[in-house]
Amino acid sequence: MAELTNYDDLLTAEKTQTLKETDRKCPACGGVMDFDPATGGLHCPYCDYQEEIKTATDKPERAEELDFASAELTGNCDWGLAQKTVTCKSCGATSVYDALEVASECPYCGSNQVMEANDVTTLAPNGVVPFRITAQQAGANFMSWLKGKWFCPSEAKRSAQADKFLGIYLPYWTFDADTDTTYTARYGINRKVKHGDEEKIVTDWHNTSGTYQHFVDDELVLASNHHDSSILNMIEPFDTADNKTYKPEYIAGYAAERYSLGLKDAWEKAKQFITNRLRALIENKIRSEHNADSVADLAMRTAYSNITYKYLMLPIYISSFTYKGKVYQFMVNGQSGKVGGRSPVSALRVLVAILIAIAIIALIYLMTN
Repeated sequence: MAELTNYDDLLTAEKTQTLKETDRKCPACGGVMDFDPATGGLHCPYCDYQEEIKTATDKPERAEELDFASAELTGNCDWGLAQKTVTCKSCGATSVYDALEVASECPYCGSNQVMEANDVTTLAPNGVVPFRITAQQAGANFMSWLKGKWFCPSEAKRSAQADKFLGIYLPYWTFDADTDTTYTARYGINRKVKHGDEEKIVTDWHNTSGTYQHFVDDELVLASNHHDSSILNMIEPFDTADNKTYKPEYIAGYAAERYSLGLKDAWEKAKQFITNRLRALIENKIRSEHNADSVADLAMRTAYSNITYKYLMLPIYISSFTYKGKVYQFMVNGQSGKVGGRSPVSALRVLVAILIAIAIIALIYLMTN
């Protein structure tokens, strides 16, 4: 391993040992066991031995809601080039990792390496949503998804590989809160007015105000800035209620990342999402109460109370392929199997589709005239 002292001005190295719980050796053959999505326990890939993951008797089965007001270490973790030296429990070899990494695999002996999920400057996850589908199932879902992309070139479909998916746990915050919103707005009711032979729609506007109470349950905020959030949005939702109290065994055999977006800034982002949802709910309420056709000039003031949070690790499969010099990334929800990504587009196929659409429109026009 290269001497870290050559880079002291660029990085901070911290020696960390891997947790023995995740370097679990198979009692039957001695192989390293991984978490198995099919059974929800540990599995030996060499002899098929299986072992249940037992929840500690002094801990709840699922992640607990934590009080936001009492939280410490609420800041972001901008690690930059910070790294840490990890000592493998199995073979004693040391490897250098990005400080945000929580789990990986020893490059020397293949043992699972799961490090402490928190340190003096970060919070530890209190829950994990385990993988429910395997990498093979993720690959099959991806190929089926790509096959349905009519505008994707056949050559690109052939170059995509379904066996190249990496399983990774990404950090997310969830927030619960009671909201109490006061609002003012205008609502419009349409009526028809005749002027000679012409008929026009006229909107009569009225003022309204009121209050709206709403409970926010598990508002989800991505806590990483290392991944394409637009693709991650495509593979939502996650059933965050289907979580387990965090144990390192659940992430054995997978990569895992700790948060870079801290709790305080995550809550600010969550409030933006909540505000957008409240706006839509209140507009629907006004339409329903007044049988209105439209709503305008909605102004809201929201008070939040009983705010709680969870720091969850959610399962994602990631893959990519290169087509004509451009990299296309894809993700699969490791819980539901939902696929997201952007595929290459064939200009020729788009042109053919446009010509077919024009031909159909022209045919309909001829048949109706």
